[in-house]
Amino acid sequence: MSIYSVDKLIAQARKLATDYRLATGKTLAGISSEIAEHDACQLLGLQICPDRGRGFDALTRSGKRIQIKGRSIFDESRTGQRIGQIKANQEWDSLVLVLLDQNYETYEIYEADRQELLEYIDQSSLAQKKRGALSVARFRIIGRLVWTREEGLIDEIGG
Repeated sequence: MSIYSVDKLIAQARKLATDYRLATGKTLAGISSEIAEHDACQLLGLQICPDRGRGFDALTRSGKRIQIKGRSIFDESRTGQRIGQIKANQEWDSLVLVLLDQNYETYEIYEADRQELLEYIDQSSLAQKKRGALSVARFRIIGRLVWTREEGLIDEIGG
């Protein structure tokens, strides 16, 4: 058993990342994804996978494999924001996108099924297909809202 509380460490990471961005105008690399994975598991009842090299980050109670992506949105009016590369060649069942605000607090979570995402990527331009690139706006269209800060859990993952 660890002497550190992960929840407390994540709270400190949120504060540090916010303070760093305000002081330097830059973001801390990788912090959004760590917070997103933690929040997705806590808020959606997922189990984090210790070995995340297999293409998915968490499992549902029923064993569904979930890839988790996080994106900090500091300015909603700014368009063209992208999510990280989708691991299309690895095994996973759906992708969860966790949206974080300027304080690295989760405000919305979306889920999209693998097949829907891969169909869209296959129809995309060659450059997007190669990168597995997808905009946040497009993910919101393809996926479905499963959690909000105001309402909490709207729909079960895989529902």
